[in-house]
Amino acid sequence: MKNQWLTFITGRVLVKAEGKGIERLINRLAQSGLIMWKVKKRKSGDVLFFIALPDLHKFRNAARKADCTITLIRGVGLPFIWKRAFKHSGFLVGIVLFFLIAFILSNVTWGIEIKGADPETEHKMRKELTQLGIKVGSFHLFSDKPDMIQQKLTEKIDNITWIGVELKGTTFHFSVVQKNDPKKPELKNPSHLVAKKKAVISSMFVEKGKSMVKVNQYVEKGQLLVSGMIGSEEKPKLVSATGEVWGITWYNTKVEFPLNSNFKVYTGQEIRRHYLVFGKLSLRLWGFKSVDFKQYETETIDHDLFFLGWKLPIVYSERTIRENEQMPRSLTKEEAIEEAKELARSDLENNIPPEARVDGEYILQQEVDNGKVKLSINFQVVENIAEERPIIQGD
Repeated sequence: MKNQWLTFITGRVLVKAEGKGIERLINRLAQSGLIMWKVKKRKSGDVLFFIALPDLHKFRNAARKADCTITLIRGVGLPFIWKRAFKHSGFLVGIVLFFLIAFILSNVTWGIEIKGADPETEHKMRKELTQLGIKVGSFHLFSDKPDMIQQKLTEKIDNITWIGVELKGTTFHFSVVQKNDPKKPELKNPSHLVAKKKAVISSMFVEKGKSMVKVNQYVEKGQLLVSGMIGSEEKPKLVSATGEVWGITWYNTKVEFPLNSNFKVYTGQEIRRHYLVFGKLSLRLWGFKSVDFKQYETETIDHDLFFLGWKLPIVYSERTIRENEQMPRSLTKEEAIEEAKELARSDLENNIPPEARVDGEYILQQEVDNGKVKLSINFQVVENIAEERPIIQGD
C-alpha cells in the first residue's frame, strides 16, 4: 500500500471495473508495475480499487484492450481539492480576504485606557504616547514593547511613581500611580547625631540639638556630633537632634589598565531580516542576502500577533545583523594613567552617597607591570557623616 499522505498530495483515483475480463485486467496491471491498493470485490461482481493520479495515463493504456468496463468514480487528494477551489475561486478569495482583514484589524490599536491619573497627567500621557506612535489606528507591530513604553513614560513624566502597561487584545491599558505630596515628618524619639565614619569636620548645620564638635576637628566613628539633650544639666530636655554635619572622608581605590588592548567598533554595514516564527521553526519573509561578515552581532525584536483578541502562537521577528570588528589600541603610559583615573572615579561614584562630592585625589602608588598601569588612588570626599542614634538611659 502506498503512503496515504504521499498519495493525498499527488492525488489518487477510485476506479470501478466490471465485466468478464476483470482478472485479466488486474494481472496485466500487476505485470506493468502499476500499483493498486484497497482492492475490493463486491457482491455484484465489480471490483473497486485505487490508483495514483500520476499512473492514470499508464492505467488507460493497460486497460484499453481489457474485456471489461472501466469507470473513474472520483478523485481524492490535493490536486482535486485545488481544482474545486479554483472552480469556486470567488468564495475562496472571500474567505482569504475575511481572515486577512480580521488579522490586520486584530493587530491595530483601537483603544487606550488610562486609570489612576488626574486629567492633567492623562493629557501628558496621551501626548507622549502619540509621540511614541501609540494611538488609535496604529499597528502593534511597530510599537515598542510594554516594558519599554513603561520606561519611557516614567522618564518623561515627572509626577508619576509607577506605570503598569498591558496590551489586551486591541486595547492598551495603563495603570498609573502618581507621586503624592510629601507627608509631614513623623514625631521621632529623642536621639543624638553621631559620626558614621572617621572624618575631619568641614561644615555644620544644626537645626535642633546641641553641637558637640567644631569645624576642622577630627572625629572617630561613633563619636557624638550633636546631642539631643538641651537645656540645663539640672533639667535637661530630650529632643530628636536634626541637622547636617559635613566631613572630609577618604576612599582608597586600586585599578589596573592595559597599555595595549582591542575594542569593538561597528562598521555601519548591516542586514535586516524578517521572520514568522512558529515555535522552533522560523520562516524567512524578507532579507535573503547571505551574511559575509567576519564578525557580527544580531539584534532581535519580536512582536506578538493577535487574531480577534487571541494571542497567536506565531511571532513576527525583526533581526538586524550588524558587522563589527576588533580595533587595536595602544596607549602611552600617561594616556593609560588618565584612563585608569577615569575608571577609578567611576568606581568611586558607585560607592559614595549621591549628595557627596569629590574634593581631591592623590596617587599613592603608580607602576607599569606586565603591560598594565597599576594605580592606588586616595580620594578625598566631602559628605554628610551624621547618623541618628537613639538616646538610652545613662547617656
